[in-house]
Amino acid sequence: MAYKSRGFMQTGGLLKAKIRTATESRGFAETRLLTNWKDIAGPSTASLCRPVKVSYGKQGFGATLTLLTTGANAPVLQMQLPKILLKVNSIYGYNAISKIKITQTSPIDFDDDINDLKQKPTKKILSEKQRIHVETSVKSVSDNKLKDALSRLGENIIIRNNKD
Repeated sequence: MAYKSRGFMQTGGLLKAKIRTATESRGFAETRLLTNWKDIAGPSTASLCRPVKVSYGKQGFGATLTLLTTGANAPVLQMQLPKILLKVNSIYGYNAISKIKITQTSPIDFDDDINDLKQKPTKKILSEKQRIHVETSVKSVSDNKLKDALSRLGENIIIRNNKD
């Protein structure tokens, strides 16, 4: 097998076939729908949802786009579906998508920005002086459950007010 060197290649060119295979397994024949979602849907709509799947009908027409959102955002998103449908079909160049389905998840599992891979912040620890201050503040509380709850509240308030 002869290999002809063309110099440096762009990463997109090297990964294009693998990305296409991965996206086609979820029904995305047009990868721009995933990669440019914020531009297609608009920043406000993109912050509410993200595309997760395209399901095609038996004849290949009338596909269904599944959008993932939180339960609280579903009614807002439902009102925007006609506008989203027009924008998505403009990417395909024809009415490839005939229906949009909304799937809900919990806010904890929903990542607002799929391109943002920030690490979760580490839990901050109180200094010895701050911890003693919280303990003395709740010292006179006789109910242990209430004392623990007030201690956690005090710790959280101090941590939030600490500016690093």
